[in-house]
Amino acid sequence: MKTVYVATEEQKQYIQSLIEQFYTCIFPKYFTDHEIETFQSLGILQFQSSTYDGTLKEAFEIISALQSLQAIIEFASFHRVSYYNHLFQRNVEQLARHGISFPLTPEHFLHEKDHYVSIYMKPAHSWVM
Repeated sequence: MKTVYVATEEQKQYIQSLIEQFYTCIFPKYFTDHEIETFQSLGILQFQSSTYDGTLKEAFEIISALQSLQAIIEFASFHRVSYYNHLFQRNVEQLARHGISFPLTPEHFLHEKDHYVSIYMKPAHSWVM
């Protein structure tokens, strides 16, 4: 018999908020709305299989992989990308073990779009104009 701890509801929500950050903060800087829409239809950063059991350990692994990818993308755009390829790939593989697809490479995040306005970006404030 093996004792397994289930992930808390807050951890599940945090995973979803990290995924949402990719779609609202990171992807709009590097991809067009059409490309982001394609990502959604392809199921990028969505649970694709039943390999995720919802355990505490898995939730921590997913959270750390998502946070690491965000940090690498933000930091590597200003520094040597080749140095971070191994770390990037390791975190992509970590997500894949839990059924989350992320088929992008660090090269996709080398050049930001020039002041591109996206429907996926979060608004600066909640006031309706």
